[in-house]
Amino acid sequence: MLSDELIYNLRGKIRDEIDFSGAMSDEELWSKTEAAVFQWCERNPMTATDKVKLVRRLYHSFRGMDVLQPLMDDPAVSEIMINSHTEVYVERHGVMTLMPGAFESKERLEDLIQSVVAGVNRVVNESSPIVDARLRDGSRVNIVLPPVALKGPCMTIRKFPDQPMTMDRLIDLQSLTADAAAFLRELVEAKYNMFISGGTGTGKTTFLNAMSQYIPSEERIITIEDSAELQIRTVPNLVSLETRNANTEGKGEISIRDLIRSSLRMRPNRIVVGEVRGGEALDMLQAMNTGHEGSISTGHANNCQDMISRLETMVLSAAELPLSVIRSQIASAIDIMIHLSRHRDRSRRVTEIAEVIGIEQGEVKLNPLFRFREDGESNGHIIGTLERIGVMSRTEKLRMAGKELADERSS
Repeated sequence: MLSDELIYNLRGKIRDEIDFSGAMSDEELWSKTEAAVFQWCERNPMTATDKVKLVRRLYHSFRGMDVLQPLMDDPAVSEIMINSHTEVYVERHGVMTLMPGAFESKERLEDLIQSVVAGVNRVVNESSPIVDARLRDGSRVNIVLPPVALKGPCMTIRKFPDQPMTMDRLIDLQSLTADAAAFLRELVEAKYNMFISGGTGTGKTTFLNAMSQYIPSEERIITIEDSAELQIRTVPNLVSLETRNANTEGKGEISIRDLIRSSLRMRPNRIVVGEVRGGEALDMLQAMNTGHEGSISTGHANNCQDMISRLETMVLSAAELPLSVIRSQIASAIDIMIHLSRHRDRSRRVTEIAEVIGIEQGEVKLNPLFRFREDGESNGHIIGTLERIGVMSRTEKLRMAGKELADERSS
């Protein structure tokens, strides 16, 4: 195994011998790194495999993600969790393991963090110790520095596949049934406003990406996110907007609320808000209520009914409105709720699809349409299906789009 001391010494030697002040191509840096390693190996023999590993590790310490680069290149890795410079966890296929190698020092991890945030024009320091960012490949990064992070600099990287997930693939993975997918396709094409709920890591963004492939290609879509994750590739007329943190003087912040308001003047057919967490829920509902049908958003909750309650709380944080008014806004803005869950066998599934049918006894009323039924376990895997349990009542948009649901066609 390559020692931290060896990496540290050779990197220092390369840094002393190479002029980094000017522009240097990746190929030139690789060649100079390779030459330095071969020179060192003349006095310290090592196998050809170790030489290659050493060249890659040193090169990536200058241009890549250092010790994390092999994990970034591994398609099986979905999440990298750095609790401190000595503690790095990796998630593969839903299983978390402690990585044997870590950063040689806290300073090296801090250097990498500053390189990441500088690459996306963000700032993170003691006075502003929390930041969300993204890497060039689209991976999402969350960074927390001391004194907020007690063990040292903390960084979490959520990777995304090169190719967006498709509904057909989700059906193959048994995340939902072909019947439910066909049902959702009809609703997306008929411009029903949808809200996707679920816990952390349940696949809300992945599912939104897959469902976006049902959006007609001739429409104009505006996406709004804290850090860009959505991969909508089937709609050419697409504008992607991303929030911006305040600068060191506390100025220049651009929030999701700002972007939603701006998007209304950009002539969108649909607005897709990656995730609502607070007062922007009010702006999202108003956008859905002002002619931007077919809009989609996501949020954290335990089930569809809980998401309604959370939306009420979010809107209350933005404006002092009567609860009855807020509930009316939700009931008129959102047509369909979709809930995703992560089960004990680490599978991610659609567990509920419900229709918002209005206000009943002062509360937002849901009509359950699909619900996941668990039938047992086999070899540690949950057996079950997303079964249809109800019939749509709000079919006006479907009829205006000249569509009929499968259950109506068969009746």
